[in-house]
Amino acid sequence: MARVKVSLPESFGFAVAIPVRITDLNYGAHLGNDALLSLLHEARVQFLAHLGVAEFDPATQLGFILVDVAIEYKAEAFYGDVLTMELAANDPNKYGFDIVYHVKNQLGKEIARAKTGMLCFDYTTRKLRSLPPELAAKVG
Repeated sequence: MARVKVSLPESFGFAVAIPVRITDLNYGAHLGNDALLSLLHEARVQFLAHLGVAEFDPATQLGFILVDVAIEYKAEAFYGDVLTMELAANDPNKYGFDIVYHVKNQLGKEIARAKTGMLCFDYTTRKLRSLPPELAAKVG
């Protein structure tokens, strides 16, 4: 079976540190796959804020939807680890872009690589909307 491979960009423009909480552990006493996805979500919201946009703006009903995700697990993470997540946007298109994540622990050990596909969405009309030019300039 072919395995997921996430290619990393040459550089990342944003990083955030997020600790592994006790509630993030699974029965194997390490970071659960579902918890990692939640931590990626937190990192993504902070990254989008860094870019000057919100994942969802209740006033305008504009935001983004996540249309796909790929995670390549590299090592275990444990309670007390502080994960540094580096994020970069790439592959902009008419309706959105990808976000690539590189996750390492406090010792610099690679924990995971991930990619999420983000599309611009109008929650009022429930339809895709074009990537705004000012955001396209930031993610291109």
